[in-house]
Formats: sequence, C-alpha cells, structure tokens
Amino acid sequence: EMNTRIQVEHPVTEMVTDIDLVKQQILIAAGERLEIEGETVPLRGHAVECRIVAENPETFAPSAGQVTWLHLPGGPGVRVDRAVYTESVIPPYYDSLIAKLITHGRDRQEAISRMVRALGMFIIDGVSTSIPVHERIMADADFRAGRFDTHFLARFSPNGRGANLL
Repeated sequence: EMNTRIQVEHPVTEMVTDIDLVKQQILIAAGERLEIEGETVPLRGHAVECRIVAENPETFAPSAGQVTWLHLPGGPGVRVDRAVYTESVIPPYYDSLIAKLITHGRDRQEAISRMVRALGMFIIDGVSTSIPVHERIMADADFRAGRFDTHFLARFSPNGRGANLL
C-alpha cells in the first residue's frame, strides 16, 4: 500500500519487495516517474517486524527513563529502524517506540529464526522493553506455524489485552 503517509509497517513491505517506499514517495512529490512499473510487484521471501517499545514486559505499563546502554543486532536479513540512542530519554508522555526490528528470510521459518537471534542480540539498559514478550511470541508454536488471529496477543498479557507490539 502506498498513500500520502508512510505506514508504520512499511519496512516489511520493503524487505519482501526490495523497493524503497520512502524514495518512491519523494519521487511522486517531485513529479518524477516511479521506479516501479506494472500492476504487480514480485514478492521474495518472508519478513517479520517487532516493535521494540519501552514497556514493562509483564504489565505493558510504560517504562520511561534514560537509555544507559544500547547494542543493536545485525547480520544477514536484519534491519533496525531506531528512534533512540545511548543516553536518550524516553518520556512518559509520548510514543514509547525504541526501534522497529525487521528480519527477512527465504521463508517464514528463516525470518522467525533470524528474529529470534536478533532479539537475543538486542541489548537495552535503563528502561524495560517488550523484547521478552517478542521472544515468547517467536517461541510460540501457533505463531511459528502461522496459526493466529486478532486475539493472539491476549495470551501474552496479564490483563487479557495485547499491547502495541506487532
């Protein structure tokens, strides 16, 4: 999907299409010709995105504070779009997004395996994060098999409602 504002999940689309959607929007705004031609764009592989947020992983309550240490994951098929750096202050009043972690693989299982590895490499000190919840989701047999619905996150929340994780 392309419209006047970029979607929060646009990195997943970029990973499976190999198209820079932000660049395409800039070309449109400049009156230039798009690099994309035709009605369909071939898809390649599978991508998974986790929103790493400053929240308590058990209660999903906001976790304001200062990021005292940040180590970002990397490697083949790993993308990190981050909003913070070491010494960033995450206030309690605004979006608690720390980063979007996106992995790509030849298939769903490879994308999930890369996500599991990337989550294990992602280190943030100073605030609580959603990383433990994402690790539990990635380990869930139903998620790994693609068997989930809009009520899926409720299983990972003590109050029966999901957070803004996926």
